[in-house]
Amino acid sequence: MSEGPAEAALVRLLGSLREGGYRFVTPTPATHARVNARPGHEQARDLADVFGWSRRFADEIVPQPLLALMREAEILERDGTLWRSRVRMSSLGGFLFAHSAYPTVSAESVFFGPDTYRFGRAIASALRERSTPVRRAVDIGCGAGPGAILVAAAHPEAETLMVDINEAALRLARVNAAAAGLPRAVALRSDLLTATTGAFDLVVSNPPYLNDPLERAYRHGGGPLGAALSRQILDAALPRLAPGGTLVLYTGVAVVQGRDPFRHEATDRLAAAQDVSWSYEEVDPDVFGEELDSPAYAEADRIAAVVLTATRRAA
Repeated sequence: MSEGPAEAALVRLLGSLREGGYRFVTPTPATHARVNARPGHEQARDLADVFGWSRRFADEIVPQPLLALMREAEILERDGTLWRSRVRMSSLGGFLFAHSAYPTVSAESVFFGPDTYRFGRAIASALRERSTPVRRAVDIGCGAGPGAILVAAAHPEAETLMVDINEAALRLARVNAAAAGLPRAVALRSDLLTATTGAFDLVVSNPPYLNDPLERAYRHGGGPLGAALSRQILDAALPRLAPGGTLVLYTGVAVVQGRDPFRHEATDRLAAAQDVSWSYEEVDPDVFGEELDSPAYAEADRIAAVVLTATRRAA
């Protein structure tokens, strides 16, 4: 999808779907595959099938005005005699988010799924606990922008940055922020926080955390168990927290023989920052269980979803 008119058309498409009551909760890739494999699910019957389940569809399934917007947005592609959408649309927090169509096989895919919903809950919890407004915020590895957009919706006067190294993600984050009516949520290409300056009242991040043999950017966290990027985010964010500023890091960890290596590494880093209080919660004990069949996880008991929250002491 190119910038300019295509992005504007996708913003209008999101708006039209939202006004029409469209809603879709995106499941895991494994669930998506199982549901799509059922008899009768080979072809779309409604808009949820088109924009949620990424099924092929005939012209008459999508109203002509929406079909025209899809064409203008450059997300309409031929699949034999039928059509297919190049993006999915998912619901979260009263907003719609455009992200990559299923299956997400490209290295530049922009992921959205159950992790995103858990990440959103972690952000909502952190915002409820704040006693002061957020003036500057950043979402590291923003993907489609859900973290930043939830923050910006709660604090519309804040300067909210959406940073990523994936240009496809930044384009979709811009579209999603525009569709949400949040002009102060700004997309910026940055490797972690290197292209930003100053301190932040809130840093949020939901990085990739798996060991992906193909090293696809939206899945691969680096290191033998996928935790390298999470460590880098922790190291980059802590020095950039303003007094009273908070980091919300939602990630996944491989538990090996009952031990969480990332928690131990994070504890050492946080102990060195004497003016930071923190908590660490396992919010789902078993995610992406199918990954345990891969050689990288031969010694792992399970993969757990965790939320690390760290707050610098107020001045």
